[in-house]
Amino acid sequence: MSFFFPEMKASQYFSMSLFLLILLISCPWLISANPHLNNFLGCLDSFYSNHISQVIYTQNNASYSSVLNATIQNLRFSTPTTPKPLVIVTPLQTSHIQATIRCSRTNGLNLRIRSGGHDFEGLSYVSQVPFVVLDLTNFRSVKIDVKNKVAWVQSGAILGEFYSEIAKRSRTLAFPAGICHTVGVGGYLSGGGYGLLLRKYGLAVDNVIDAVFIDVNGRILKRKSMGEDLFWAIRGGGGGSFGVVLSWKVKLVSVPSTVTVFTIRKTLEENATNLVHQWQSVGHKLPGDIFSAVTMRKVNRNGKTTILVAFSSFFLGETNALITLMKAGFPELGLKKEHCTEMSWIESILYFGQIQNKSIDVLLDRSYKSPLNAPWFKTKLDYVKNPIPKAGFEKIWCKLYEEDAETAAMAFIAYGGKMAEIPESATPFPHRDGNLYHIAYTVGWDGEENTKSQRYMNWIRKFYSFMTPFVSKSPRGAYVNYRDDDIGTNNKKGETSYAKASVWGRKYFKNNFDKLIYIKTKVDPHNFFKHEQSIPVSV
Repeated sequence: MSFFFPEMKASQYFSMSLFLLILLISCPWLISANPHLNNFLGCLDSFYSNHISQVIYTQNNASYSSVLNATIQNLRFSTPTTPKPLVIVTPLQTSHIQATIRCSRTNGLNLRIRSGGHDFEGLSYVSQVPFVVLDLTNFRSVKIDVKNKVAWVQSGAILGEFYSEIAKRSRTLAFPAGICHTVGVGGYLSGGGYGLLLRKYGLAVDNVIDAVFIDVNGRILKRKSMGEDLFWAIRGGGGGSFGVVLSWKVKLVSVPSTVTVFTIRKTLEENATNLVHQWQSVGHKLPGDIFSAVTMRKVNRNGKTTILVAFSSFFLGETNALITLMKAGFPELGLKKEHCTEMSWIESILYFGQIQNKSIDVLLDRSYKSPLNAPWFKTKLDYVKNPIPKAGFEKIWCKLYEEDAETAAMAFIAYGGKMAEIPESATPFPHRDGNLYHIAYTVGWDGEENTKSQRYMNWIRKFYSFMTPFVSKSPRGAYVNYRDDDIGTNNKKGETSYAKASVWGRKYFKNNFDKLIYIKTKVDPHNFFKHEQSIPVSV
C-alpha cells in the first residue's frame, strides 16, 4: 500500500544517522525504553529533513513538557505516574502527518491525535502502551466565505479562533457549536458537538458539508473520494478511530444582530423544586429560537445550606419577543425585562462561558482556563425521556447535600426543536427525538483538595448509579464527546471483542454502532487507529 512518499535517497542516510547519533548520546535510555523508537525517529527524519527540530519533541527536549502540557485540560491526566508519549509531533504540513502515520504504523507505536486536549478521559494524549502524540496545534487556519455562508476550518483551531473570524466578518452569521472556546475543532466535530443553537440548527456535525481526511494509507481524501459511509462516520463517530481529519467545511448559520440572554436563580426556599419539575415538561416544547438550560449545585446562603437552581436561556431575538414567548410557554418562571440582557451572538459565548469583563479577544487565548471546569474533574452524562417526579428531585437534593458533593454540579440542557426533526441515523450521534433533555454531572477539585480526589470520584459514580431509574434505558445513553471510561473500554492496546465493545458502543451510538464497525473494518482493517474507546474492527 502506497504512502505517496519516494524511497529514501542514499544521501539521506548520513543525515538520519547523524540525527540518531546526537539523539542517543544525549538520551541513551531511549535504546532500552522502546526498541522501535530509534527506527521511528529515523523514519521521520528521512521525510522531514530540515524541519525535524521544529516538529519533533522527545522526552529529552527542553520544550517537551511545555508542549505536552499546553492543552491538557484535565489535570487528572497530568501526574508523575501518567504515561507520557515517547514523541510529540507538531506537524507543519500535510506530509508531516502522512509520515507520522506511516512511521508509527511500521514501527509498532500507538498514535494518539490531539487537537484541543479536552478529551474527558485524556485519550488524545495518554496511552498504556508505547505511543506518539500527533498534535495538530499548527493546523489552525480558518477561512470564512460570508457570501456563500460557508467556512473551512482546520482541526487544530479552537472554537474561539473560529468564532472570532466569523465575528470579524459578520454580525449576523454564527456556527452552532459550544461555549468553551478552548475546545479543539477536530475532536469536537468528531463527536457531534452541541451548543446554544442546537434547538435551532442541530449539532455542529449536522452542519458539516465536506472534510479533508488522511486515511491509514496516507491518502488525502475529501467527501467525494472518501465516500458517503466514511463521511458519515467521521461526523460524530468519535475521534481517533478512522484517521486524521485535517479540516472541515461547514455551513454558517443566520442569527439576528441582537440576541437576548437571561439567568434567573432560585433556591429551594424560593420554589426551585416546583419550577425545575415544571421545566421538564416545557423546555423541549419552547420555540427552536430558545436555548434553555438549568443548573443545580449546593450553596451556603446566610449560614444555611441549600440548593441553588439557575434557569438560563439564549434567544435569537430581542427582549420583548422573548418575554412574550416565555409567558406563553413557562409563565411560572416569572421572566421580566430586568432579567434580560441584549447582546450580539459572539458576546453570548462570553456570557455563557462565564468570562466576565473581557473583550472578545479572549477567545483567541488558547491557554485560558475556563471557569466552567475545575483543574481536576470527572464528568458523566445521561439522557432523560420522561420527567423526573418531584419525589425524585427531593432524593436528588439529599444526595447533593452529602459532604463529598461539595464541588458537584448538574446541568439540564433541553432538546426538542431541530434536534427532534433529525433522524437518529443521519449521523452517528443518535440521541434525537424522544429525549426531553440531557443531564451532565460534574465533580471538580483543585490541587489543595487532591487528597480528597478519590472521595469525589466515588461520589459521582455512586450518584450516577443512583440516577438509573430516572434516565434512558436499554441502552442507557451516553455522549462520546463526554467520554466516560466507567461505562466500558477496550483493552490497553485498544483491542476488544464485539460483545465487550457493544457495552459502551451502544450507549454512545445505539443502533449506529454496527454501521460504525462495518466502516471501521473497511477503512482501517488492521485497527491502526485505536484507543480505549475506539471503534473496533469486526472479526
